[in-house]
Amino acid sequence: MNWGEGQFILIDKPKTWTSFDVVAKIRNHLKGITGQKIKVGHAGTLDPLATGLLILASGKFTKKIDEIQSQNKVYEGVIEIGKTTPSYDLETEVDSEVDVSTVTTAAIEQAKCQLTGEIEQFPPTYSAVRIDGVRAYKKARKKEEIKMRPREVTVYSFDLMKKELPEIHFRIACSKGTYIRSIANDFGKLLGVGAYLKELRRTEIGDFKSSEAFTIESFIETHPAQ
Repeated sequence: MNWGEGQFILIDKPKTWTSFDVVAKIRNHLKGITGQKIKVGHAGTLDPLATGLLILASGKFTKKIDEIQSQNKVYEGVIEIGKTTPSYDLETEVDSEVDVSTVTTAAIEQAKCQLTGEIEQFPPTYSAVRIDGVRAYKKARKKEEIKMRPREVTVYSFDLMKKELPEIHFRIACSKGTYIRSIANDFGKLLGVGAYLKELRRTEIGDFKSSEAFTIESFIETHPAQ
């Protein structure tokens, strides 16, 4: 296999790994296979606490990254209502908690509908969006004031797979640039009780699926170094 000429490598990203951690691991392994430094990039960042499909491109295929990133995504996960965190996920500690016993099924369905279709959302302050040339999460961790700009995204479908309050299991198909953490936060605001993203897994990018992906371990085992 000519890694320099270009390949797509589908990896099922493990929890706590950054997308760059995965790129660095695979790049180093490809160097062990070929004896050469192979260029490797990834299409579409996953947060450290998220798992699932991460598409890597080697060699000349890195020129196709923008094409892959522009494709629609599918995510599955869990939103916990009644609690909030500054990062909208478990990267930071819970900073508010309220009772959710009065939240109705009708209210949940209405909130879901309001977050389906073309919507405007604010990226999380704990995100890689650049503010004045600096990653927003770096400013957020220093408690600096941040003004995020809204962006228009499309949520093609927002399916509620299971409701076991305070947890709501979902499946979302959306356009590129959609922050599922922001959807979770907005969902909680619409319900009046707050919410954060408890679990997230990316299952599809365009025609690529997580079921086709290697774990890091299985990729290394099936593509041994010389």
